Amino acid sequence: MQITDILFYFLSALTLGSAIMVALSKNPVHSVLWLIITFFAISGHYILMNAQFLGIVNLIVYAGAIMVLFLFVIMLMNLNADSEPQKNKWLKLAGIVAGGCLLLVMVAALKDAETAGKEMQLYTGDIGLIKNLGKALFTDYVVPFEISSILFLSAMVGAVAIGKK
Repeated sequence: MQITDILFYFLSALTLGSAIMVALSKNPVHSVLWLIITFFAISGHYILMNAQFLGIVNLIVYAGAIMVLFLFVIMLMNLNADSEPQKNKWLKLAGIVAGGCLLLVMVAALKDAETAGKEMQLYTGDIGLIKNLGKALFTDYVVPFEISSILFLSAMVGAVAIGKK
């Protein structure tokens, strides 16, 4: 067993365990913290698949920006026992039925999937490397890249102008 196999199984167990804890946590702040651990483990999977750019973007966008936004929303909602809605047994039953239907559809979709003989190439290809992405952006797609940078600059200037008032 190679180190990549051990790391894959560890990250898979961490992802599944923390995702289950997201759903089972009663405290919303703890749920968000478990979700951050899930995103870190998923980024580890991206890096194992030689997709460094996706892994870093996943960390920056999801574990960074979105989770900070979730934490602020949860803190601003001021959740307590008085404002919590009453639990309904019919809603639990509907959730269980919907989850079972989703599981049935996923099993039906995956049973016909062909994976025999197809293996992922680890450390052999250079498809997901950041160096190749930068090379493509600054040679083949330099004009759209510069146009998008001007668009982002104008959006930042507009946000500052609106926020200044």
